[in-house]
Amino acid sequence: MVTAAPSLPVARAVHVRHLGPNWYASVMGTCIVGTAGAALPVHLGGLRGVCTAVWALSSVLLTILLTARARHWTHHRDQARAHLLDPAMAPFYGCLSMALLAVGGGAVTVGRDWIGTGAAVALDTVLFTAGTGIGLAAAVAVPYLMAVRHRVEPSQATPVWLLPLVAPMVSAALGPLLVPHLPPGQPRETLLLACFALFGLSLLATLLMLPLVFARLITGGPLPLALTPTLFLVLGPLGQSTTALGLIADDAPGVVPAPYDRGLGVFAVLYGVPVMGFALLWLVLATTHVVRARRQGMGFALTWWAFTFPVGTCVTGAAALSRHTGLAVYDALAVALYVVLVAAWSAAAAGTVRGLLRGELLAGPRPAPGAPRRAMGRTRSGAVR
Repeated sequence: MVTAAPSLPVARAVHVRHLGPNWYASVMGTCIVGTAGAALPVHLGGLRGVCTAVWALSSVLLTILLTARARHWTHHRDQARAHLLDPAMAPFYGCLSMALLAVGGGAVTVGRDWIGTGAAVALDTVLFTAGTGIGLAAAVAVPYLMAVRHRVEPSQATPVWLLPLVAPMVSAALGPLLVPHLPPGQPRETLLLACFALFGLSLLATLLMLPLVFARLITGGPLPLALTPTLFLVLGPLGQSTTALGLIADDAPGVVPAPYDRGLGVFAVLYGVPVMGFALLWLVLATTHVVRARRQGMGFALTWWAFTFPVGTCVTGAAALSRHTGLAVYDALAVALYVVLVAAWSAAAAGTVRGLLRGELLAGPRPAPGAPRRAMGRTRSGAVR
């Protein structure tokens, strides 16, 4: 009994060996249910309280995952390094940034009801700073690794490649929440224009990557079944960029000098309306692929969390267009998409809980009979094939 005690932490650490950065998607997908619900242009009794509770749940999930991932890096550095060198897993490091940003933004949006405005702003300041720094690092490091170490081919392109490039767009969308809490003058204008710069950085990088993903889909045929839900990731930069411009335009008056403040409001509409139209087109296209994959036997995988956060950004994007256009059609669109978001979150959360209880999601990869073990190296921790 005495000799077994020192090895106990290591024994426990075995359970997190296959815990990849893709798990942060569950934090993002949970938090967006709360923040998107609070952004709806219609107000339902009791909804805000539920949204605040959902944000609290996402905060707990983030704390658990940060602790588990720290243990992962402490005891399984070989596996952590393997994740960085795996082109199927490395892009998920963008999810860490977006999880931090989502929880921080949610603190100011709904969490302040429970923890107070001062604590919410302080928490968001810390998480926004850390999330933005990590997001910018991922936006550079992951494409660099893909170029010099991963040796990827066009046939391997998937929407997962967009993840590190979308992270700065999340900063652009959530940074304006901190602008009113800064001293008037240059501090506010600097942060707001920095968010606008992050918008451009992420948008142009996404426009470079998206054609590769679309070309792979058209010329290479449907994605593998487990990867099919990742088609919804394309909605992320579309909805988030519309949201970002809407929030930047909301804060521009009194912060950015005229006529640029009014110009940002015009740009938010001129950009957001066509982009939201394309988002709806892609939503239908991605849904048809998922229905096809489901009929062919697509089971649950962690990639189901791709149904949540991207759809949530479209909810907030539609809400932003509702504010700036005054059109009831965007009110209806935001509500309809939110219903889809809640249904998607319920399915992803239920599948994740079942997988954890059965011990499947944290188990190591198991090769099929007669198959080389190396070929199965990407299946479990993200269900990515």
